[in-house]
Amino acid sequence: MANLTNAPLVIGVTGLNATENPGPGLAVIRALREAFPQVRIIGLAYESLEPGIYMHNLVDKTYQIPYPSAGSVALSQRLQAIQAKEHMDLIIPNFDAELYNFIKIKAELQIIGIRLILPTHQQLAACSKPNLAAFGRLHQLNVPKSLSIFNADELHNAADELNFPLVIKGKFYEAEIAHTASQAQNAFYRLSAKWGTPIIVQQFIKGTEINVAGLADGKGNALSVVPMRKLYITDKGKAWAGITIADDKLLTIAHRFAAASKWSGGFELELMQDKAGELFIMEINPRFPAWIYLTAAAGQNQPAALVKMALGETVEPLTEYQVGKMFIRYALDHVTDVSEFQQFSAFGEL
Repeated sequence: MANLTNAPLVIGVTGLNATENPGPGLAVIRALREAFPQVRIIGLAYESLEPGIYMHNLVDKTYQIPYPSAGSVALSQRLQAIQAKEHMDLIIPNFDAELYNFIKIKAELQIIGIRLILPTHQQLAACSKPNLAAFGRLHQLNVPKSLSIFNADELHNAADELNFPLVIKGKFYEAEIAHTASQAQNAFYRLSAKWGTPIIVQQFIKGTEINVAGLADGKGNALSVVPMRKLYITDKGKAWAGITIADDKLLTIAHRFAAASKWSGGFELELMQDKAGELFIMEINPRFPAWIYLTAAAGQNQPAALVKMALGETVEPLTEYQVGKMFIRYALDHVTDVSEFQQFSAFGEL
């Protein structure tokens, strides 16, 4: 068994894309390299234009893996072939849509030496967008009213119940604010075509957007909680700049979520604070967020703590972090040779 005293650890990481809606993978890798300088990073990519594939200062080798729609058997077979070459100690998945398959084959991967720190299928479903309102009611967590719909005709009843404006959310990703029936219908068709149904129609809450990154041990304890207030938001609603803040109410909500869900692994709470100061949980993301490197910069390296959990080490709760640490995301042209792109496209590894 690899541990923190004999190098190198070999860790597989997904989510290597870096568009205006970036995956968490590159931020996770930065945090891991800061904690474990000798780590070997194996990138697991879905598409040949994910920038992380070609960023050799961060990723040592990348393999293509099948899309989540291909199912768990295809994923298991591919990972077994990769494991025969790379001997990974663990994998950190970073996309919502891939988690179902990874959870399903967790036991199979454990047999071949790959560890995973993940919630159960039941926990994943309970905190999903379609079920979030029910989860909030069950555990006395403040969640906006929402409805899950499968047909555009249901938008009329949803609007009558929740009133405009409405937030129209995709099953896995993306959301749009609709001020009219026409806008709501267009959002429904666009998001359902991309992500499938159900589509979530949520009560609109006006206020300040706050995110909380957390790590939980699966026993009801949050080992790390770092809140961040968004300073700049893209047209997709993603944080392009943010700052760590101090607010005991946010810490309490995160600890209550960990206790209620018995969550295992990384998570993100997306909250809205209205003018009265009331906090609403808008979404619960079942993995590390794309801004997760800020936790390491602020003194609580959550990806590193997850690695220690996976290796069976005792991880004491992290309680101190630096308030006022900012991140500002930026775009950078990464230059590579077309031969690398061709090799990955043709052979599925680089």
